[in-house]
Amino acid sequence: MQASDTAAAAGDEVSGRAAAEDEVSGGVAAPLAGGGDAPPAPRTAGDGSGRESRKTVVARAAAAVAGGIALFLSFPPLGWWLCAPLGIALITGSLYGARPGRAAWLGYLGAAVFLFPALAWVRTIGDDVWFMLVGVESLFYAAMAALAALVFRLPGWPVWFGCLWVAMEWARGLVPIGGFPWARVAFSQGESLFTEYAALGGAPLVSFAVALCGALLAHAVLVRSRGWHRAVPVAAALAVPLLTLAIPRPGDEGRSVNIGIVQGNVPGRGMYALGDEPAVVLKNHANETKRLAQAVREGKLPKPDIVVLPENSTDIDPYSDEFARQIIQDSVRDVGVPTLVGAVVAIGDDERATRSLVWDPVTGPGAYYDKQNLVPFGEYTPFKEIVLALWERASLVGRQSVAGTKPGDLKLGPVTIGAVNCYEVAYDGTVRGTVRAGGTPLVVQTNNASYALSNLPPQQLAMSQLRAVEHNRAVVTAATTGISAYVTPDGKVSWQTRELVADMNVVKVPVRTQETLATKVGALPEWALMTMGAMAVGVAAWGGRRRGDRVRSD
Repeated sequence: MQASDTAAAAGDEVSGRAAAEDEVSGGVAAPLAGGGDAPPAPRTAGDGSGRESRKTVVARAAAAVAGGIALFLSFPPLGWWLCAPLGIALITGSLYGARPGRAAWLGYLGAAVFLFPALAWVRTIGDDVWFMLVGVESLFYAAMAALAALVFRLPGWPVWFGCLWVAMEWARGLVPIGGFPWARVAFSQGESLFTEYAALGGAPLVSFAVALCGALLAHAVLVRSRGWHRAVPVAAALAVPLLTLAIPRPGDEGRSVNIGIVQGNVPGRGMYALGDEPAVVLKNHANETKRLAQAVREGKLPKPDIVVLPENSTDIDPYSDEFARQIIQDSVRDVGVPTLVGAVVAIGDDERATRSLVWDPVTGPGAYYDKQNLVPFGEYTPFKEIVLALWERASLVGRQSVAGTKPGDLKLGPVTIGAVNCYEVAYDGTVRGTVRAGGTPLVVQTNNASYALSNLPPQQLAMSQLRAVEHNRAVVTAATTGISAYVTPDGKVSWQTRELVADMNVVKVPVRTQETLATKVGALPEWALMTMGAMAVGVAAWGGRRRGDRVRSD
């Protein structure tokens, strides 16, 4: 896409003189006459009336589409992480110089092109849910794009654009109905040059770094500069990921724990993954636990200190069903070490909790952690009376889940693990709270059975990789159907299963206690970036009003 297609000169409306061809670095062309101290304004190709030509509009739309496709390619299972800054560069190019209204629909277009394939796993629930989710989430990108159209008028706009991207992702993770932080740009960087920023400022800083890099690349193409000035944004774009090589990483502390990981598989697929026959899932995981115990006795695997089973590894409440309780007790006694069991348990007559339950080989069930971030329409029904009346599938939720209120630090054998349940790995505060409470290593229990062989399991594994670096903690994932895995504290996947098979292993996991800067400062970097973005929008809007007042005065 040519620079002239995305940012053409704004004419001097008073004297009719031509706009300047040259710009200072960090700005865009300003009118020669009446320029004064006004902020430089983006240039618009058209017929002189402020309307853009059809060719320019088509070029903008094409750049937005290409940017959305590139963003999708950066996410697992492809994981071409370099496509993330490239995609953002293209989206930036589509927005640069556009008025806020046009920028909004271009942002919506790019987001929809990105999110439709990135969230294709939602189709398991229904195409209507998929369309609704993408439609709602794309609105956040549209709002961000409209605000970006304002900050493009400011010097240093790549920085302000990156701040707005962080604010958009924060809003997505907050509303509606608890937010949906999936598909944040940081989660495309499970193992890349950008990943180390997680140790300094968590996922928000990683997203900012990627967005800044993309915006700098766009700046190098879109903003006309003399000579070596054009090389400055290119050099800065390259420096952003390369600077992570200088970030120090905590070392090994000389302590480790052997963790048995069990993946039992399920009989069904899709929305009916657990099958119709009760206790099949429970028996699958109990049998796989016993197979692990047998492999240990035969010397094929080292003896574990603890064993981890997935979320929903029992499809029957072991508190109320003696049969289920006995099956679990037999398998845990066979392996002979404390085991973390995933269960959905009844709370009163009408409610339930998704629970990580410590099971001792002698004393049985003990301490537990209840999932805090619940899946709307999966574990509970928002606006229950209305939704159940209009949407038959909503009845599949059954009992309504109750959210836990405490972090997942659980004493399990020789360590205090940090229990995180499935969907929660996407929530910064939940994972951080568990680490701050003393959880190490992190244990992610998950049930991806309804989404097996989709792009959800690899996307979730990439989140675990980012969390490992963010908090200097090993992450062990146990999944019903896969992907079960062990991620080292530096974000490397050391072992993983295939999907839709029963499997087990014992892995030696380092126990780290040293906190990263990201763990210590929490959400402060995110709030700082969002505040900077808000201030930039305010300055740009104020500058635009001043220019308008001056034109009316002339």
